[in-house]
Amino acid sequence: MADFLLELFSEEIPARMQPAAASQLAERFRALLDEAGLETGTIETHATPRRLALIARGLPAASEATAEERRGPRADAPEKAIDGFLKSTGLSRDQLEERDTGKGVFLFAVIRREGRPTADILAEKLPGMIAGFQWPKSQRWGTASQSTASPRWVRPLRGILALLDADVVPFEALGLTSGRTTFGHRFMGGADPIAIDSPSSYEAQLEAAFVVLSMEERRARIREGAQAAAEAEGLVLRPDEGLEAENAGLTEWPVPLLGRFDPAFLDVPPEIIQLTMRTNQKYFAVEDAGGALAPAFVCVSNLVAPDGGRTIVAGNERVLSARLSDARFFWEQDRATSLASLLPKLEDRLFFEGLGTLRSKADRIAGLAAHVSRRLHPDLDPQLAGRAAELAKADLASATVNEFPELQGIIGGHMARAAGEPADFCAAISEHYSGAPTVPLSVCVSLADRFDTLAAFFSRGMRPTGSKDPFALRRAALQIIQILVRNGLRLPLIPAFEQAGQGLPDMPAGQQAGGVIGESSSRELLEFLIDRLKVQQREAGVRHDLIDAVFALGGEDDLVRLLARVAALQAFTETDDGANLLAGYKRAANILRIEEKKDGTRFAPAVDAGQLADDAERALDAALTHVAGAVETAVAAEDFAAAMQALATLRPHVDRFFDTVTVNAEDSALRANRLSLLAKLRETAHLVADFSKIEG
Repeated sequence: MADFLLELFSEEIPARMQPAAASQLAERFRALLDEAGLETGTIETHATPRRLALIARGLPAASEATAEERRGPRADAPEKAIDGFLKSTGLSRDQLEERDTGKGVFLFAVIRREGRPTADILAEKLPGMIAGFQWPKSQRWGTASQSTASPRWVRPLRGILALLDADVVPFEALGLTSGRTTFGHRFMGGADPIAIDSPSSYEAQLEAAFVVLSMEERRARIREGAQAAAEAEGLVLRPDEGLEAENAGLTEWPVPLLGRFDPAFLDVPPEIIQLTMRTNQKYFAVEDAGGALAPAFVCVSNLVAPDGGRTIVAGNERVLSARLSDARFFWEQDRATSLASLLPKLEDRLFFEGLGTLRSKADRIAGLAAHVSRRLHPDLDPQLAGRAAELAKADLASATVNEFPELQGIIGGHMARAAGEPADFCAAISEHYSGAPTVPLSVCVSLADRFDTLAAFFSRGMRPTGSKDPFALRRAALQIIQILVRNGLRLPLIPAFEQAGQGLPDMPAGQQAGGVIGESSSRELLEFLIDRLKVQQREAGVRHDLIDAVFALGGEDDLVRLLARVAALQAFTETDDGANLLAGYKRAANILRIEEKKDGTRFAPAVDAGQLADDAERALDAALTHVAGAVETAVAAEDFAAAMQALATLRPHVDRFFDTVTVNAEDSALRANRLSLLAKLRETAHLVADFSKIEG
């Protein structure tokens, strides 16, 4: 068994492309082995800014010999057919076998292939694998001849290292010849190439040349070094896994260093400072012992500087100071104005073609927020909710959000705070993009925004299809669910959707898709939310079929109440009484389905007591009458556990009925009455849920 090493050495690979490239390298190499009939142990891949590497362990010395049998034409077939078969197999006529298959004498070919050395297979197939590598973006380099195009790679490829144990696997790809040499760190590794001894020595030899091969090891060094740099100054690092990964993709020998900025910049909202550091400079933020943003940062150098990094830190401090000066300029512009003064600017910004401007959307969600507040929080001033919703989108016209789009909403909250608005009012603006607000005012504004978005796009027939959801409507629906369910909020959704539809613009002339939000569209929106609810509740262990069973009854648009019914139903179906009653219901439903189809009618649950001839059917009829009343009372009181307990008392009567009573009696009147009794059982069960939707 042998180990194989492949390294593709290039100019700097963008950090965001490295993980996918490493995965693709492993997939392509495994496909190469499968095609060649070679097995391997583990395959590991690595990516640094200047190299993609793969190590495959436990490769065989050669592929195994194979024999493939093919059946050809009949032995007396025309010569042209036989010649074609010979050509496809590469054999001569005397190498074929004639066999009587019982349906005639046919020609058979046994194609034997000898095993090949693994090194030869790799040398043959690796050029195609490398040339076929896919990148989101790539570039050409070199000079193309008349017969060949210039090579294409993400960045110019500078070398190919290919070793099977200690031996070079020779081949050419993209104008380069494979060998055993590579280079270490661009600055600290020296200018001379490094001759790699074998795959087992590769990582250590790179380490000696100041290259940390493992992405996870580089991330760990960044994380631990950044924490240590902050703690040395009495500060605390704000963890950021995304920055760890990005900096690991930018460095081969990461060295975290702590720098500082002018504390006067702390007058700027902390989100602006942190976003400036993170997005523009790839710096980690740090905080003081109290959790407040500190006037310091951690940058990641790609080398060990002779002066301990002082020059690097000073350069980064200068760059950050300039960035923060720009950010402060934008913020001071916005702080000097008001959110209300920005509203007219939203007239120039389209929400979506045919759905009005952002200004008209602000007006719509203002009315919706007032509606939601009256339904959910009667003690909350609906005018306050409406004003918060009206101003929630205003910061989209601010200078700061124009520069930092990620801060929309957050900047509006800071502007409201600077204007002296109450804390809840400011939070409602800054949190309205969030999917998990808890403060009443924030909840009203967040729900209003999402109701409007869903109603607007559904009214124009622009629903999500398959995997396509360009307007993030599934996310909006999921956030409505999260807000209502996590806060236990009882909001009828149909009226909310109808309210959302009232302020929408009229349909453009000539367009028929969609329409205003009426009863049918509101029902469609509710079904859309229920589909999202089933996905969301799956993680909590709630069965989707039970949600369907409750929702199928109709008239349920309160998600909190629906889930309470589902929870009680799930607990019931997990008991013996529940499971057996479900089996009895399904038996009754199947009989009804067959007989109703035969008779061309649907049996009503109107039982004639005078036609009840058996004690078992009389007992079942009495039990159904009593249980129906108990279930209706419990459901009206929203005591769903009690409703299930009442339903459970039917089990022995249903079991006895099916044990002793023949439904399809010869007497037609008796048969019809017994089918009506089963219809009564069906109707009683449906007071709780549509049991036909329950699986199992």
